[in-house]
Amino acid sequence: MAVSSYVLAMQELFRANTRSREFPAHGAKVHSVAWSCCGRRLASGSFDKTASVFVLDKDRLVKENNYRGHGDSVDQLCWHPSNPDLFVTASGDKTIRIWDVRTTKCIATVNTKGENINICWSPDGQTIAVGNKDDVVTFIDAKTHRSKAEEQFKFEVNEISWNNDNNMFFLTNGNGCINILSYPELKPIQSINAHPSNCICIKFDPMGKYFATGSADALVSLWDVDELVCVRCFSRLDWPVRTLSFSHDGKMLASASEDHFIDIAEVETGEKLWEVQCESPTFTVAWHPKRPLLAYACDDKDGKYDNSREAGTVKLFGLPNDS
Repeated sequence: MAVSSYVLAMQELFRANTRSREFPAHGAKVHSVAWSCCGRRLASGSFDKTASVFVLDKDRLVKENNYRGHGDSVDQLCWHPSNPDLFVTASGDKTIRIWDVRTTKCIATVNTKGENINICWSPDGQTIAVGNKDDVVTFIDAKTHRSKAEEQFKFEVNEISWNNDNNMFFLTNGNGCINILSYPELKPIQSINAHPSNCICIKFDPMGKYFATGSADALVSLWDVDELVCVRCFSRLDWPVRTLSFSHDGKMLASASEDHFIDIAEVETGEKLWEVQCESPTFTVAWHPKRPLLAYACDDKDGKYDNSREAGTVKLFGLPNDS
């Protein structure tokens, strides 16, 4: 099979930009990294109960601020889809917090019923959905900060996401299924048996053509959004797939697990484009919204002084070799 010109071009680019740099972010492990919609800032959430925000300055991250206030681990965070100044954090302290990077203040604390583990912002910016350990998903009005709806599910809810058109809501569950609800009615549309075991993560590509799911069976499956059929599987990882991210053009898919590398595949062929070497399991990956730059965070230990101490660093791959 001939290698596509896109793969060759990207491999050449990454050969000249193979560097990964790490930037101190937290005092404990980093659970989540996410770019603002314009790509100027990167936020990270950590087990140390804080969020950090960096500014991307040429080829490095400069720490801008640390956001304190949560009483427990910050498990996931995400940015407003079109306002580059707002992001939201989900914490085990039974709250979510909305932050504004211009004032560096928490502009809203919303109390929820359980320990929150996943969060997403609707593409139209109007609603925040948050899921907790008891498999309850709460839909919060992003302007009034009040709960609009609440759904209790009878299965383990792992990750949640709207489709790009904002008219369907997707959940991955512990039985290997993808559940699809209409939005805003939240009526069940379909349940797809996607994997033989726990279906962990889900991501939609920016072009609206595909979505990908990652599972405990170590497979990543790629789905056609319109047909809801599986187009192909990526099987280079050996461990449960924890995190996924599509590149800004929708042509690359990064996936990671406890394997000591991040797999970067060409979406259209499934071909291996690159692998980013890691020294430990990777919890979270996020492609920059405009350029081939990958942010990620691993379960690294700060080996210099104490092998059990967590390093709490955020990393960037795709930097020029001479930077």
